[in-house]
Amino acid sequence: MSDRFFVVTGGPGSGKTTLIDALAALGFRHMPEAGRAIIRDQRRIGGNALPWGDRAAFAELMLAWEMRSWSEALAHPGPVIFDRGVPDVIGYLDLCGLPVPEHVARAAKIFRYARTVFVAPPWREIFTGDAERTQDFAEAEATHAAMLRTYAALGYEPVPLPFATVNARAAAVAEHIASQFASATPGDSRSDHRDAFRRP
Repeated sequence: MSDRFFVVTGGPGSGKTTLIDALAALGFRHMPEAGRAIIRDQRRIGGNALPWGDRAAFAELMLAWEMRSWSEALAHPGPVIFDRGVPDVIGYLDLCGLPVPEHVARAAKIFRYARTVFVAPPWREIFTGDAERTQDFAEAEATHAAMLRTYAALGYEPVPLPFATVNARAAAVAEHIASQFASATPGDSRSDHRDAFRRP
């Protein structure tokens, strides 16, 4: 487990990626979302591992992406923000009514993140679709519910983001992470990264 890896999850169109971009502007390292990149690549090669095609194959590609992101983040000091995590793959399978393979469940136990998980709730006022985000608002709400169930079942503590400006959301997340690092004690794995957290 890495208690310096913080996941932002939620349904599509909830401001999740916009928030992570704002946190990146504040100096936080971050790992990008799998879904959009996979969809772009599958379209480029004419593949069918897509949310509207072979959903199980799409989930496997997401799992590989998230495990690789987790491993790559180990090389970065200080807190790292993840645009979704390994548990999102389980949430996606749950949403689709597909079984969760044993290796996916095992991955969620091995590739752990900080207990606090930031969840962007469905927000109709900012919800928009595009070529890669084809879900409607009802699907966004269902995705949000699936992610809440999944993370809670895996022992995480979902914390809802406020319905606020992106800057206010970023400040709330940064403050929460800073408080966790400030409370680290000698011997706590977080204490080794407090200096890296202090940005100019």
